[in-house]
Amino acid sequence: MEFRLDNLEVERKNKSVYSEDGKTIKLFAEGYPSSKVLNEAINLAKVEESTDLQIPKLVEVGKIGNRWALVMEYIEGEPLSKLMEAHPEREDAYLKFLAEVQIYVLSKNVSMLPVLKEKYRRKISESNDISEDAKFELLQRLNGMKNHTKLCHGDFGPSNVIIKSDGKYAIIDWAHATQGNASADIAKTYINFYSRNQEELGEKYLNLVSEKSKINKEYIQRWLPIVAAAYLDQENENKELLKKWSDIVDFT
Repeated sequence: MEFRLDNLEVERKNKSVYSEDGKTIKLFAEGYPSSKVLNEAINLAKVEESTDLQIPKLVEVGKIGNRWALVMEYIEGEPLSKLMEAHPEREDAYLKFLAEVQIYVLSKNVSMLPVLKEKYRRKISESNDISEDAKFELLQRLNGMKNHTKLCHGDFGPSNVIIKSDGKYAIIDWAHATQGNASADIAKTYINFYSRNQEELGEKYLNLVSEKSKINKEYIQRWLPIVAAAYLDQENENKELLKKWSDIVDFT
């Protein structure tokens, strides 16, 4: 696998994303678990094969030097997040569009994906950041949540919706895709807004998507501590925020 890697698009702690010759190359840090790379590739392939969603097509998986690389079709366009920053006067229209896209994703089913409740149960049980008492309460609440098989993106938000020049859109970054309860996926999007210091947008989005999806807002909020706790294992600057969200006492 050979690429020039001249055009850096995104730089993160564990990965760098390049574009080249109509392809996107996601180059992971040396030592990044091969299981996570392959899981993302499999998720992408499963969603592509099982739905009509516009997503990047998987091209190949391999190594560049000692680093794993995921090569996909390049999606030409602007992330919705950048459009929202550039045109604040269109905020309500963009949020409405985002809600409609998420609801459409959640209308799909991809039976081969991991089960969301099983993934969250494992992550909460294995967490070193949660007390045993809190784990018990979180797992009790998780067990009581309804079992659904909706397609959950796992990290849905404006930065992962690309608007093309013809007005069509594509959804990127399917590393955390699962099948499960729609409210859990909406709760993750809500937390994402807060983690980017966009609390007002988060509240507006929650109200909007609740209204459009006909899902009770309070039911979505009951997922907040579960979802936050499930993502505490990620090394990021929002860990304290996630700890706050995972306090089930505040969301009873």
